[in-house]
Amino acid sequence: MNELFSVEQMYAADAAAIEAGVAGLTLMENAGRGITKQITERFKSCPVLILCGPGNNGGDGYVAARLLSKMGWNVRVLAFGDPETLRGDAAEMYRLYRGDVGSLTGASDYEGEELLIDAVFGAGFRGDLPSPVACLLQRSKKEGAAVVAVDVPSGINGASGEVSEGVIAADLTVTFFRAKTGHYLLPAREYIGELAIIDIGIPEDVLDDLDIRVLKNDPSLWWDQMAQPEMTGHKYSRGHLAVCGGGVSATGAARIAARCGLRAGAGAVTVVSPPSALMIYSTALEAVMVTAIKDAGELEDWLRAKRIGAVVIGPGSGVTERTREFVLAALQTSATVILDADALTVFQDDPETLFEAIHDKKSGEVVLTPHEAEFARLFNVSGHNLEKCKKAAKISGAVTLLKGATTVVTSPSGDAVLNVNAPPWLATAGSGDALAGLIGGLILGGSSAFMAVSGAVWVHGEAGNLFGRGLLAEDIEGRIPEIFQKLDDKCA
Repeated sequence: MNELFSVEQMYAADAAAIEAGVAGLTLMENAGRGITKQITERFKSCPVLILCGPGNNGGDGYVAARLLSKMGWNVRVLAFGDPETLRGDAAEMYRLYRGDVGSLTGASDYEGEELLIDAVFGAGFRGDLPSPVACLLQRSKKEGAAVVAVDVPSGINGASGEVSEGVIAADLTVTFFRAKTGHYLLPAREYIGELAIIDIGIPEDVLDDLDIRVLKNDPSLWWDQMAQPEMTGHKYSRGHLAVCGGGVSATGAARIAARCGLRAGAGAVTVVSPPSALMIYSTALEAVMVTAIKDAGELEDWLRAKRIGAVVIGPGSGVTERTREFVLAALQTSATVILDADALTVFQDDPETLFEAIHDKKSGEVVLTPHEAEFARLFNVSGHNLEKCKKAAKISGAVTLLKGATTVVTSPSGDAVLNVNAPPWLATAGSGDALAGLIGGLILGGSSAFMAVSGAVWVHGEAGNLFGRGLLAEDIEGRIPEIFQKLDDKCA
């Protein structure tokens, strides 16, 4: 279930299911039963407060209230708004509950219940969380109640991940059919807790008409597209990666990128060194080759002569005219070009020149790998991170990844992947250089840049998880073979 929905797509899925013959009442009953099952599997019977809102989320809450009451749980229900004004399926579920329903007025409504079910507002929420709801939620959390959210914690926008003031973190969030983009985007992701995605009877074939363009990253998306070494192959048939290195005082970044590229599958890797730093690179690298190149014209000729499949520019390069010229020269060749760090910042005063060169590139793809600050230097776009990254990919003509706790990968055609497996240990110097090298190594296998980048960010995150606290960028390289072996074994 990698597909991630916008709120509108979830509404469309519901409508398509109803058009296909699944009654709306059945969908709501199934949702309430699924919520109840998730609760009873995790919690012992205890006093529970169920908050029901003025829409279908409230209807789900009334189903859960009815079922838990039948099981003997001590249930108290409060409604935000007059439940007598409910319409459609939610009105019917309110009628079927038959228990007392109080009016939600604020913090004083909390009476020490051990469990709170938040069924006030769903993923379509916009604006500010009403004060009575926020006050009660805050009071219950302060008093230590466990919280189960229906669809999303009330006050969260299920598409953008925006969080209204007063939202509390759930211990468990139960959503339906597919997750929403907002479940994985920050800041909402920190409020979701455990995410349970349950089946409520929507047929899988409704996906065919929804034009899903956003996916949660997972090896099932890209592993079978990664190249496997052939018995008759040789190092150059596996692809030759170039990494443009920095000067004497900044050689570490390129070395990290180069070794990760070699581990990731490149048959050969060469670091392109300034002549002054050649000796440092030569003595520090073994399997990675080194060549000294003076200027951009020489680089372009060398990339063509050596049939370089991919080139990484930026790690340790410096924000210099040399870096700028190297980028523009590489974009004149057929190599796939991965631009990171200084290779992005060097265009901060003139991003249009970079974008024009990318759009004019006749063959080979381009990948941009900014973190938040580098992204802001190049792109004047608004919205949440998914929206911004999509706009950036379209503007630049490059596969664009926006690094972060949730890394966003987007293609110029509008496809997107959200990567959520990265641990905080990856926030360390050189980690981005390792990622750039990983991208370069995987991209040589022949899959699209979009899939190779998606694979690289997942492997990068998994390396951090395997090593754990205390990770250095140099440690990422050593985890790559282990990850690949596990994926081979799993997919065999």
